[in-house]
Amino acid sequence: MTAPINYPSAPKKVVLDTSLFVNPDVRTNLGRTPTEALATFLSLASRIKLLEFYMPPSIFEELLNFVDKEKIPGEMLLALNQKPPKKHELKFPGIVLYELIEEMRERVNKGLRAAEKAVRSAAGKEPDEIIQDLRKKYREALREGIIDSKEDVDLLLLALELDAILISADQGLIRWAEKMGIQWVIPERFRDYLIAAEKMSLADAKVAENPIKNIVAGDRPDNLA
Repeated sequence: MTAPINYPSAPKKVVLDTSLFVNPDVRTNLGRTPTEALATFLSLASRIKLLEFYMPPSIFEELLNFVDKEKIPGEMLLALNQKPPKKHELKFPGIVLYELIEEMRERVNKGLRAAEKAVRSAAGKEPDEIIQDLRKKYREALREGIIDSKEDVDLLLLALELDAILISADQGLIRWAEKMGIQWVIPERFRDYLIAAEKMSLADAKVAENPIKNIVAGDRPDNLA
């Protein structure tokens, strides 16, 4: 006897970040602009049955600030589910909170050292030059590689709640997703991931449409032989 046919299980859930469509280093394989990138994604997503795509409302609202809404067909948006995380019901690993507090303390200290260095090196510089340099170093110390907004937390909590794959170009989000055991996909390969899922969806659809043709000859009942 040959192995039985494996029909697809429930669709895998995927949580999307705005950076996929607005970060120019990532979106280029989807489109030249955020509007083109979103339209390309929605066109592919509408044909994929193996995946369900989610975005917190806070992230969706953020995305709408970057796209031309008139150029996005309304029916395509059906492929993108807007869902807030259940903030009051989720169990959150306590160790993650400890690590976040510890990291914020270290970053505050780095920010203070950056400010002290800016003051010591201020002699002979114009105020605008000092402020510009301080802003750059302060941003590097406090914001790069960390979750620093409610929108970031929405993405992590929703991915945790749905046991979903997180797609983001934000290194801070990816880093904290790993800490929380959340799956993620390299954002630069997102289009390839979608195309592969589309091909699998088409193959599964053909199997579903012609079940008898896909029964192995040796396993057919006598009246079908």
